[in-house]
Amino acid sequence: MHLFEPLTQRDITFRNRIGVSPMCQYSSENGYATDWHLVHLGSRASGGAGVVFTEAAAVEDVGRISANDLGIYMDGHIEKLHQVTSFIKGQGAVPGIQLAHAGRKASTARPWDGGEPVSVQAGGWKPVGPSAIPFSEEYTTPHELTVDEISRIVKAFRDAAVRTLQAGFEVIELHAAHGYLLHEFLSPLSNKRTDSYGGNFQNRTRIIIEAIDAIREVWPDKLPLWVRISTTDWTEGGWDVSQSVELSAMMKSHGVDLVDCSSGGNVASASIPVGSGYQVEAAARIRKEAAVPTAAVGMITSPAQADTIVRTGQADFVLIARELLRNPYWPLMAAQQLHIKTSPVPKQYQRAW
Repeated sequence: MHLFEPLTQRDITFRNRIGVSPMCQYSSENGYATDWHLVHLGSRASGGAGVVFTEAAAVEDVGRISANDLGIYMDGHIEKLHQVTSFIKGQGAVPGIQLAHAGRKASTARPWDGGEPVSVQAGGWKPVGPSAIPFSEEYTTPHELTVDEISRIVKAFRDAAVRTLQAGFEVIELHAAHGYLLHEFLSPLSNKRTDSYGGNFQNRTRIIIEAIDAIREVWPDKLPLWVRISTTDWTEGGWDVSQSVELSAMMKSHGVDLVDCSSGGNVASASIPVGSGYQVEAAARIRKEAAVPTAAVGMITSPAQADTIVRTGQADFVLIARELLRNPYWPLMAAQQLHIKTSPVPKQYQRAW
């Protein structure tokens, strides 16, 4: 097993184990993809990645991080996304989408506009969450979801999966990380409910299992379903790797094919030891103890590092983010450095390789 060995899940074969991690582009209006998405995602497909994920696509309008986030909550969103997926597939990569709900971290400005929370009076909207606890003092206190509202959001994930299929995507990643809605339910630091969605582990994980089941009702058996989790809150009393192992085993039994192992994002004051490959250990532990394929992500920058992660069985896939912003053709460069002769260089670019 190595970085450029194909991986088959269900009826989908990824040409290598390099993925474009979901990265917010803040370049949508009313949730619609634009030519920016076509060029941005398409260039990473022609750059040789095995799977190309969109940024987090909100399943309802109030689930957007910002007003400029991608959405999949209206049928009108399908047409442009289908253009994007068609191009990605034409370059030999698998098109993936990350389905998300921002929860209490919704209604903020774009990073280059300051990134601060946007109030209702300033054109934003009221965020929602499992409990009426804001992410930080600067953030709006969210509306605590009722049980009926939770059911509506689970249905929104299901409906988004239907649109995802119509748009031509071949893998879904459910976003349950980084302090967004599903992660907020998982962590006892942000979930203080006393009903069937709060308290013990079974209750706190209920919404994510319901969302997975709802997606699997409409997402074909032949197509993979991934889930991104924050394996730890990096805060005492919060969500941790042991709970992530238990959740990952549960998710596998409900039809999840891979767990994408990130961390943090739910506690504004958390001290996170960010460094080269700092989340790989969690991916390796979950892969071993939950017996489920994993993806490693976070400060993975060199081909040798990525290849070692796969070769040593720490993860089955490596997702690259910022390094692929710097160099869309990182997979082609990696193939050269690792002396792989099956690198998918586009015919238009072969004179340079």
